[in-house]
Amino acid sequence: MSFSSLGLSAELLRAVAEQGYDQPTPVQARAIPVVIAGRDLQAAAQTGTGKTAGFTLPLLQRLQTSPGPAGGHRHPVRALILTPTRELAAQVGESVSAYGKHLRFSSAVIFGGVNINPQIDKLRRGVDIVIATPGRLLDHVQQRTIDLSRIEILVLDEADRMLDMGFIRDIRRILALLPANRQNLLFSATFSDEIRSLAAGILKDPETIDVAPRNSTAERVSQRIYPVDQGRKRELLSKLIKEGDWKQVLVFTRTKHGANRLADQLGRDGIQSAAIHGNKSQGARTRALADFKANRVRVLVATDIAARGLDIDQLPHVVNYELPNVPEDYVHRIGRTGRAGMSGEAVSLVSGAERGLLKDIERLLRTELPKTVVPGFEPGTGPAHEADNRPPRQHHHAPRRHQGGGQRQGHNRPGSRQGHGQGNGQRRNSGNR
Repeated sequence: MSFSSLGLSAELLRAVAEQGYDQPTPVQARAIPVVIAGRDLQAAAQTGTGKTAGFTLPLLQRLQTSPGPAGGHRHPVRALILTPTRELAAQVGESVSAYGKHLRFSSAVIFGGVNINPQIDKLRRGVDIVIATPGRLLDHVQQRTIDLSRIEILVLDEADRMLDMGFIRDIRRILALLPANRQNLLFSATFSDEIRSLAAGILKDPETIDVAPRNSTAERVSQRIYPVDQGRKRELLSKLIKEGDWKQVLVFTRTKHGANRLADQLGRDGIQSAAIHGNKSQGARTRALADFKANRVRVLVATDIAARGLDIDQLPHVVNYELPNVPEDYVHRIGRTGRAGMSGEAVSLVSGAERGLLKDIERLLRTELPKTVVPGFEPGTGPAHEADNRPPRQHHHAPRRHQGGGQRQGHNRPGSRQGHGQGNGQRRNSGNR
């Protein structure tokens, strides 16, 4: 199958060819005709499956062939794409620009952590497509700098992560501002009960596609467990990186403080490293990612939320420095490697206190992961193994539902007014949304 068989215009096919693609991925082949036909869609597709083009291309096709709303608005916003993180919003914005370069559409990417005024100026000039994180979008709604009453197409990208990050109330507030007569596209890595409930309230007679078995791990990703005392993880990680001559390594930690500390420690070991998490400014996050992609930084240490949506081609190594408390997050993490037909390696450094988390992951995957004990790093033999008796720190996921009344909760998400602190109650500037 080729893109030319999917009903796309000559302008879009030209843009696709210029991006170097000739054949659609499975999610693109199935989603594009459905969206062009005007149907609502719910799709189970993880990052790396080509899902962004799977909704961007037909969205542009729909806008191109539709005359748009009549009367009242000189240049109304016609399509809204909601994403959970700043990085994903920026990447989707890049895709909209790349695929729409031969069309006369304008777009705006809206997220927190940057000055709101340039976004306001762009919206006032008029845009067709808005790509936004929920919190900053609601800032614009409150300031009356955006009108959502003429939206024709709504896309919820990585809806499962938006719920995990506590965006459900923001999403419902946004939905209440949209016209009832619109096309809805919902993409999620998994279809949990909460996602199905959300979809039922939004989608109308949707087409459902699932391009990968639920919670499956990439076939091209080799997985290995290294049992090691908590206090010797950094030492073992440095050894693996140096002796294996690993060039690009994405390392996951549970907390922002842990990400900073590990990046500093690896730097002292002579391994160029950078940390990326919610407390970093948008500029710092962008620079760290650019340095990593350009091989100026060898190791990128990230928290789950910061890494969600990162698009890194040909990433050979992912390391779980600490196992996630939510087993599904393991699948998301290791899915960063082994993409686009490339092979990849996922390594997990597992302390004694994390054995229960490992069992949960193996239960989800329905397989026992291979384990290797590195000579000299046998658990219980090093001077720092006493630290292994501590239970793993609590995961800083937002609860799936906010507790209490109408007060907004600052649960470690880009949209919260309390920012990304770890329960310290400090207020942050609302621009970091």
